Amino acid sequence: MIVRRTINKDEVRELPKAVFPGQIHVIRSEAETIKAVTYLQSKSVLGIDSETRPCFKKGQSHKVALLQISSEECCFLFRLNITGLSQPLIDLLENPEVIKVGLSLKDDFMMLHKRAPFHQQSCIDLQDYVRPFGIQDKSLQKIYAILFKEKISKSQRLSNWEADVLSDSQKQYAAVDAWACLNIYNLLQELKRTGNYKIALEPEEKNIS
Repeated sequence: MIVRRTINKDEVRELPKAVFPGQIHVIRSEAETIKAVTYLQSKSVLGIDSETRPCFKKGQSHKVALLQISSEECCFLFRLNITGLSQPLIDLLENPEVIKVGLSLKDDFMMLHKRAPFHQQSCIDLQDYVRPFGIQDKSLQKIYAILFKEKISKSQRLSNWEADVLSDSQKQYAAVDAWACLNIYNLLQELKRTGNYKIALEPEEKNIS
């Protein structure tokens, strides 16, 4: 596999859209949280992401509204604006036996800490993890496009994540983001194991060689 260092927006725009193929579960109660976390605690690696209602007025701020955590088969959308960041979720975030993979995790955790104190463990930030593979892009959309030749839609990013009912488009958007992080990690782990990849040369490097 040839791994490119970077990809431009025009190239990304032409790619087919990534779609989460598994089941999406919206979690709105403590009982549902416990059930979902019991399932997630049985996994060795998970993809995570979060969404916050956007602010359009100066001085306005919101807490994290949604925490999405995905296995390969299921993505759970925890509606933190309804349930809060409860103890079962904190236990999962603090569990050193379960790897949590995301992008810009420092920002996600900074926001999550405003809901409740916890000490996250076994977390991998893809912005750091992709560097040894030559990837210079920092956005999830571009990293995913380089590795999977699919684009992650950003159309719902500024939608209302505190809406009474999340739309199908919001649910798909949220699930794809968490699942994509897991996909990227799994592929890079396989490439590391097999060594079956080459970092693409930049045009100037080609000229030198």
